[in-house]
Parts: sequence; C-alpha cells; structure tokens
Amino acid sequence: QASQEELKAAYRRLCMLYHPDKHRDPELKTQAERLFNLVHQAYEVLSDPQTRAIYDIYGRRGLEMEGWEVVERKRTPAEIREEFERLQREREERRLQQRTNPKGTISVGIDATDLFDRYDEEYEDVPGSSFPQIEINKMHISQSIEAPLTATDTAILSGNLSTQNGNGGGSINLALRRVTSAKGWGELELGAGDLQGPLFGLKMFRNLTPRCFITTNCALQFSSRGIRPGLTTVLARNLDKNTMGYLQWRWGIQSAMNTSIVRDTKTSHFTVALQLGIPHSFMMVSYQHKFQDEDQTRVKGSLKAGFFGTIVEYGAERKISRHSVLGATVSVGVPQGVSLKIKLNRASQTYFFPVHLTDQLLPSAVFYATVGPLVIYFAMHRLIIKPYLRAQKERELEKQRESTASDILQKKQEAEAAVRLMQESVRRIIEAEEARMGLIVVNAWYGKFVNDNSRKNEKVKVIDVTVPLQCLVKDSKLILTEASKAGLPGFYDPCVGEEKSLKVLYQFRGVLHQVMSADNEALRIPKQSHRIDADG
Repeated sequence: QASQEELKAAYRRLCMLYHPDKHRDPELKTQAERLFNLVHQAYEVLSDPQTRAIYDIYGRRGLEMEGWEVVERKRTPAEIREEFERLQREREERRLQQRTNPKGTISVGIDATDLFDRYDEEYEDVPGSSFPQIEINKMHISQSIEAPLTATDTAILSGNLSTQNGNGGGSINLALRRVTSAKGWGELELGAGDLQGPLFGLKMFRNLTPRCFITTNCALQFSSRGIRPGLTTVLARNLDKNTMGYLQWRWGIQSAMNTSIVRDTKTSHFTVALQLGIPHSFMMVSYQHKFQDEDQTRVKGSLKAGFFGTIVEYGAERKISRHSVLGATVSVGVPQGVSLKIKLNRASQTYFFPVHLTDQLLPSAVFYATVGPLVIYFAMHRLIIKPYLRAQKERELEKQRESTASDILQKKQEAEAAVRLMQESVRRIIEAEEARMGLIVVNAWYGKFVNDNSRKNEKVKVIDVTVPLQCLVKDSKLILTEASKAGLPGFYDPCVGEEKSLKVLYQFRGVLHQVMSADNEALRIPKQSHRIDADG
C-alpha cells in the first residue's frame, strides 16, 4: 500500500546507505555496488504501476511469465490478474491431452453380528465355535477417469463391480460432456452391464438466473422385461448467501418427490429434507459442526424417519494428513440395528467400511461402536500418525533447505554486507537518539525461538539483527508492516520453512522495553506495554 512518495523516500534513503562513493574500502565498495544495483532494480519494478501490480499479486514468478510484452499497459490490478490467469490457461491447455481426473470408491461390507448375537447353546459343540465369526458379505468397486478432448469437450469413462453373498456383477459407462456456454452443459451417456441391459442417458445443466439452476437427467434402461424409462429433474435456488433450496422430481421405477434445504457456513452444515415416494417416504434432519482447528475436525448427527423405520446417526471426521480425511459414524436404527461406518478419503479416492454389529438395539453394541473407534484412533494418532507426520515434515523441510541452500547463502552474504555498510549510518542514528533520549535498540534477534518445555530438544536458530533494526529507526520510531521480516535490509531466513519471530530489547527515554513479534505480524515501537517493570 506504499505511496509513490513513500517509495521515493525509501529509495533515496537506501541509495544514500549503499552508494559506492560513500565507501573507500575496496571490499565494501564492491558489496555496496551489488546492493545498490538490487535497490535500483527493485525501484524500477515498484515505480512502474504495471510491473508493481504484477509483482504485488504474483511476486517474481509473475515478472518472469512470458507474454507480458504484448499486454496493453496502464491496466488495473484486476485486469492484470485476469491476463496472468489467461497466460496460465494457455500453458495448461498445452497439457490438456495428458490430464485425467481419476476418482474411485472401494466399499467393503463386514458382518460382525456374531460378536453380539451369538447362538452359544446350539453351536457350543461345533469346532471353532468359541471364536466369533466375522465375514465380508459384500464389496463394491467403482472408478472413473476424465479425458479432456478440447477446451469444451470431455470424455468420462467409468465402471463398477459389485458382489453380495456370492452373487455379483458389473457395468461400464462412457459419457461425453460438452460445455455449451457459460450457463450450461450437456452430457450423453452410454452404458452396459451383465445384470442389466444397455443404458442410454442424457443429462443437461442450465443456469436459469445467477441464483437459480436446473438439472435434468433422462435415461432408457433396456432389459429382458422391456424398456424402463426414467426421468429426474432438480431445481435449485440460492435462498441467501449460505443457503440452498432444492426441489427434485423422480419418475420411473422408484418415483418420488423430494424437497430439501441446505445451509452451509464456515462453522456448520445443516440439512432438512422431506421425500414422498414409492417405496420410501421419509423426513431427515442433519447437523454438522466444523471446528476451526488445524485438523479440520467435524462432528455430525442426523435423524431419519419414514416407512422403513427410524435411524439415528452420529459421528466425526478429522484430517489426518495433507490429503487424507478419516471419519467414523455410528448408525442406530429400528429395525436396522446397530452399524459402524468407517470412511477414509485419500485425495480423490474413497475407502468405505460399513460394519454391521447387530440386528437388535443392544446398549453394548452402541457403547463399543462409539468408544472403540475413539480409543483406536487416539492410540494410532499418538503412536503412528503423529510420528509419521513429524518425520514427513522433517523430510520436506530438509528438501526445502537443500533446494534453497544456494539462494539462502546468497541472501546471507548480502545481509552481512548490508550490515557492514550500515555501521556508519547506525552510529550517527544512535548519537542522534541518545541526544534526545530516544529509541535505541539494545539487542534484537530474528529466527526460531524455543520457549516450550515440550520442544526443549529442538535447536534454537536465530541471527543478530540489532544493527539492521537500529538503521530503520526514524524520529524515535520503528514501524514494520505485515510481511515476512526476512526481506528487510540486513535480514535473511535462518530457518527455512519454520516459524520465526523477532525479539527486540530496546531503550526509550532511558527505560528498557522488550517485545516479541511473529514473523508476519506488524510491529510499532516504542509502546508503553513493552516496558519492563523495574521491580521485576
């Protein structure tokens, strides 16, 4: 947000500090020439509105992007952002033919009713009957990939295999999707399977207004019983910023009408739905609370009641790694019984394990379905997941350090040279501040501090930045903006990829003050709150 006047003032100040003619020592003169050229290059970028807008949005990589030479000058930052995105799209389109979007689901149904519904009297003489029998009674596997043909056409190939109690089958589908305009698209689907005959489908999506859209899906299923048509239409509308309303009409084998309202905010997700249809009519209410923590923890609960009975579900999910989310849900219903559903999302792949525990409402089954996953999760998180993530983070940090080693070394050398060039200016600033009982930086350190006893084995990595900070003092004030302090003159990053802080011990009006600031936190000194109590 710096104005042109502020840029010019900072440029003149740094030019006076680094001007080669101000240094007689040959080594200092060489270092001053290099830093003086860097300051000049930075001013050339920031003094031009177009290059400054590019740098502010995208940094150096934006300036290095090919194609800016043909872009009309005097554009606004928003227009430059659009132009940058256009150049990126052109580069991505060259890779279009090689890109796919694989999605898959693996579901394994487990029958564990023998854990709670045992027939001990009838089977006590059968060999092996003393151990509960846990069986896999059904499996389902589905996979799909997308192959962009042009900028508007996409081919989607999908297939699935299912088996239950020894009987199974599968199908394969091919869909061709075309984006007809910014408001809609159409999709043609062809499919075939061993349990059902050929399938022909047509799907269309259209934005009716900026807040309303409609989706229609027509299908013809060919079988030995004849042709079975089906039609599904969904009308949706934004009721407000966070709320959507849906109306669905389905005609065919299982005809139904469904209406639902979905409200999704930063901290919660609420759904209420009502369906009237054949064979099932029901009402459902669900709520999900989103915790604003690093692991993106969510707890959820739902109630569903209809002609089939009543089901109550509750559960939670949590992010266990960068690309993985683990969740567990307990389902208690009449007459369905008690089930535990475990789901793992890994990138675009989903692994689902529904475990049926009992056909009855047994308190013991509900207790173990609730407590068991929690105990196992916390044990695995402490003994396996946490150590693995810590080791993975260390590997990534080491790789980052190796890739930036030469750049950091250069930054370190530039910072050390800058500190040497600042000595004379800092001496004059200190003399002026002492004369007015102003701001004098006694000590300043920048880097990684370890104050927590649980992290006492970690190594402290800090550098002395007393001279660079004193050089920034003007009229007994020091003001740092919300940006990484590693970019300040005389600074460099002593611990790449790790959290950094700035600790300053300073004197103002003869009284000691101390403050610690996060790397990207704005800092303004002196402040009364930084004062060190003389009694302490």
